[in-house]
Amino acid sequence: MPVSLLAHVDFTLPLGQVTATPLPAAPLGSGAWRFEVAAGWAKLPANVSLGPTHGGVGVDKAGRIYVSTDADNTGSLVFDASGKFLKAIAPEFSGIHGFSLREEGGREYIYAAHVKGAQAVKLDLDGRAIWKLGVPRESGFYDQPADAKKKPTAYRPTAVAVGPDGRVYVADGYGASVIHVYSAQQKYLKTIGTRGEGDGQFKTCHGIALDTRFGAPLLLVCDRENRRLVHLDLEGKFVRTVATGLRRPCAVSIQGEFVAVAELEGRVVVVDKSGAIVVTLGDNPDQKQWAAFKLAPELWRDGIFIAPHGVSFDRDGNLFVQDWNFAGRLTKLQRAVRR
Repeated sequence: MPVSLLAHVDFTLPLGQVTATPLPAAPLGSGAWRFEVAAGWAKLPANVSLGPTHGGVGVDKAGRIYVSTDADNTGSLVFDASGKFLKAIAPEFSGIHGFSLREEGGREYIYAAHVKGAQAVKLDLDGRAIWKLGVPRESGFYDQPADAKKKPTAYRPTAVAVGPDGRVYVADGYGASVIHVYSAQQKYLKTIGTRGEGDGQFKTCHGIALDTRFGAPLLLVCDRENRRLVHLDLEGKFVRTVATGLRRPCAVSIQGEFVAVAELEGRVVVVDKSGAIVVTLGDNPDQKQWAAFKLAPELWRDGIFIAPHGVSFDRDGNLFVQDWNFAGRLTKLQRAVRR
């Protein structure tokens, strides 16, 4: 029998049994940014695991929702707009981190950072690999240091974006904290940035997205440990700092003039074109629960986030939020007011 992903797990029961006791949640936000928690929206058969969740969430043109997981031999899960589980895809790519969907020639593809495999991949919507990009040794960031006692920098890509001309931008957020650029033919071109706190530098460039709100397309980067969002042009030149003082931004989703930001420290915010926060959603008042990967499901509260890691708007302005959590957590926020 399908079970709610927002239900409470009773660990005294046999594995796979869940007591469906979702807590009521008050509406979130206000005005045009008012949401209701769709408790029990997504349902899974007992033999399919959502967790651990340490990846992303995305929506295709047909309204299907894709959620990546770290579950062994699972890959990513696909739901329809009603929350019905459709299928699991790409089991060999368990551990996909950030990803984006892009239409090309009337077909959609998934561009993903496969952190477990130290590679970026392009998949079709059934999870079949079109190509794979391994460690960019041409960059020089992953060479053995002159001191043989030191370990080389590990390549641990966290996000992928694609430019209008097909260039591929791969953020190595967990490794060198730089962004590698490839041609549309998957040829290595160059590397953007260095580790640091200045303009054009990053401390965990965790998420990346193509931002078309300002005329010429820009790269919008979640510079997580610098607690900011920054804009680069498509050649990698620093343009501006968009927002500062954020709570470890992990991922963004852009709709219209606004950006939803998943912040690892217990909330989601929506910012406008100036970078100002227009609404705060699911703010967790208990700082001990911020980024608490091992927080057990019986301690979850609907409408209160733990460690938002992935976020996506759908075409109706609803929000899907994936928490970083060992048991796997996905929340749908239903837009209550539509413009």
